[in-house]
Amino acid sequence: MSPKETESKQEEVTVERLSTLLADDTAVKVAGVDVDGILRGKLMSKQKFLSIAKDGFGFCSVIFGWDMHDQTYAQELKVSNKENGYRDIIAVPDLSSFRRIPWENNVPFFLVSFFDPDTKEPVSACPRGLLQTQLDKVHKAGYGAMAGAEYEFYQFKTPTDGATSLAPSTAAYLRDNPPHSLPSLTEGMFGYSLTRTVHNKDYFYDIFNSCADFKCNIEGWHTESGPGVFEAALEFGEIKQMADRASLFKYVVKSVATKYGITPCFMAKPKQGLPGNSGHMHISITDPKSGKNLLARDTPDPHARYPDIAGLSDLGRHFLAGLLDGLPDVMPMVAPTINSYKRLVENFWAPVTVSWGLEHRAASIRIIAPPTSKPGATRFEVRVAGADANPYFVLAAILGLGWRGVEQKLEIPCPPLGKGEEVGGQTDMGVRLSKTLREANDRFTRHGSVARQVFGDEFVDHYGGTRDNEVRLWDEAVTDWEMRRYIETV
Repeated sequence: MSPKETESKQEEVTVERLSTLLADDTAVKVAGVDVDGILRGKLMSKQKFLSIAKDGFGFCSVIFGWDMHDQTYAQELKVSNKENGYRDIIAVPDLSSFRRIPWENNVPFFLVSFFDPDTKEPVSACPRGLLQTQLDKVHKAGYGAMAGAEYEFYQFKTPTDGATSLAPSTAAYLRDNPPHSLPSLTEGMFGYSLTRTVHNKDYFYDIFNSCADFKCNIEGWHTESGPGVFEAALEFGEIKQMADRASLFKYVVKSVATKYGITPCFMAKPKQGLPGNSGHMHISITDPKSGKNLLARDTPDPHARYPDIAGLSDLGRHFLAGLLDGLPDVMPMVAPTINSYKRLVENFWAPVTVSWGLEHRAASIRIIAPPTSKPGATRFEVRVAGADANPYFVLAAILGLGWRGVEQKLEIPCPPLGKGEEVGGQTDMGVRLSKTLREANDRFTRHGSVARQVFGDEFVDHYGGTRDNEVRLWDEAVTDWEMRRYIETV
């Protein structure tokens, strides 16, 4: 799909057209995205929305001053804190993001981006703004970017309370019951099963159709190996729209699941001993006028340094080099939680080293290119990210690192992963990715990190502070494992 084709699918909405577009509506729902990828928003009257559609409205900055459970960070961060009174920032609706929520009586919906009220620049921590900043670099050079996303996720059934047929919220259930007492939607390892989806066919098709109605279309939809695990490949498209659709996909799934008494789980590693939930991202660089894929070489290079890159253009090789060079420094952006690193362990089909290879699913970066695909489909699949990662940050990291490689004409720093070589252990590749969020964040925030070069100090200081908060809470936690292991033995 070319950028032109993608743009034609996106309904053009202007401020002047809004009154007509919303003529039969009384309210509008708006939402922005916080650093954890959570949608934060509200319902407002149509009159209010029409009055702020052009210049935006005040939105409490505390959404960048607290964590995913609305607890303010122990460390005061610059964007939002006690000293600045958790002041308002400006939320500006993106009219091109217009869609209607089919499971909420087709109420109109718009995404917003956040801007500093003083400088009028994007708030450094705003995920949509961060991706736009990286995309601006690519656009300035005359290029475009396309992307795709794949998400795996577990699903659980919340038991009823016994007295009624109604299921309590999962959070309420887990106050009094261990997490692993939640029954899976289905049992057994049934990847690509045609029968397991029949067990919950109304739910299965409801998600597929609701995604289409909500403009975050699913391209492929199937069971993955694991109890109650589904995988969705979202329709490939322009990178900014892809990030929106990836974020909204989770919103669809979580919303639709409620009426079936199902809890979807996008944690990176919900169950010990089973594969985790990946959030693979695909990316290509294009000519915005012709739609031509610029990662592909017109004819294979017989003198390529490695056979795996024979079909890659010089731009593609530099982009790959940038990804490989910077990946260890941006791990908190692609693996943002304590749990993320439980997935990134040996022998579970998750990459643990800086590695790459043509059609190599064990590598951190899989090249999809001729001869196994058409030149127009040439792309990089970045396989490190989990389903728990913020899609805007993941795509910003990929685009920012890759473009740094193009601008600096970086050379690929290591050979491809051998065809029989697995992801586990220390390989000839050398660099082992961080094993914990603490280790990853220390590297991310250190002086001179690639993250600081690409994204700037303000973003790194803020986001690094939020990850420090996550580490601190983990350090203070007393887990079930500790109680079971030590309660009687020490």
